[in-house]
Amino acid sequence: MSGGEGTRRVRAGRRTVELHRPDKVLFPGGGDAKEYTKGDLVDYHRAIAPFMLPHLRGRPLMLERHPDGIDGPRFMQKNTPEHYPEWIRRVELAKEGGTVQHVVCDDTATLLYLADQASITLHRWLSRADRPDHPDRMVFDLDPAGDDFEAVREAAGLLGELLDELKLPSALMTTGSRGLHVIVPLNGRHDFGEVRAFARDVADTLADAHPGRLTTAARKKERGERLYLDIQRNAYAQTAVAPFTVRPRPGAPVAVPITWEQLDDPELNARRWTVADAVEQARTNPWSGLLERGRALGPARRRLNALRG
Repeated sequence: MSGGEGTRRVRAGRRTVELHRPDKVLFPGGGDAKEYTKGDLVDYHRAIAPFMLPHLRGRPLMLERHPDGIDGPRFMQKNTPEHYPEWIRRVELAKEGGTVQHVVCDDTATLLYLADQASITLHRWLSRADRPDHPDRMVFDLDPAGDDFEAVREAAGLLGELLDELKLPSALMTTGSRGLHVIVPLNGRHDFGEVRAFARDVADTLADAHPGRLTTAARKKERGERLYLDIQRNAYAQTAVAPFTVRPRPGAPVAVPITWEQLDDPELNARRWTVADAVEQARTNPWSGLLERGRALGPARRRLNALRG
């Protein structure tokens, strides 16, 4: 690592990435929250890269950028600016009325460059760039009405039991914000329409069984205090926060994969891990081969239909 005043150069594989203003504060301290600079964000991404990159490779990204820190303006960036280095991979995909050139993060150098651009949160597609219409992930976002994590914990347990009954493997992740994501690995043979319809029926089945606690109502005013089972991310060009990405909140919390056993930990909450300790959790390999077990939905659909009568 080297660099003059206001810059720092970091070696990443065969490339050297120049960082600008590494001492710029992105996460102001205060209260119980620790201060973190852009240099700290880059250091975190260097350390987490071996664990994070497998969840990013080959997938189009949307970047959530905070150039002036988390208290400043936020930019949701889909199209790749022309000034990005030529070695950063881009993929051109269809959108309504045209195309978008998304960044694809396949290596550590790209990850560090994006951190230098103050891309605090990376949102990834549920499909890969070579088969954009066919997701290999299905995501349920458990979104509480307030900051009630006990409701999230309970909903995750109920959803996990239902997915077990359908014989679908599932993975659990804190979002670094308020809730949890439950992720089901798919074999990539179904299009988004099929996956979304299945996810909707799973969520409706669960909400029908627990109408006082869970809802699939998209309108906030119709939810009351019930937890929202959000399946909206299961659609073309929609995104979900990537595992191990940082969230723009005080203390730099991280979206972290966990085991189902950790759901019972009384200290667990959506912001349990930060850039200070997320690497330690990553080293425990909480998903241990789970995501390689992508399934077809046909057998699960038949089981679900039987349950729904």
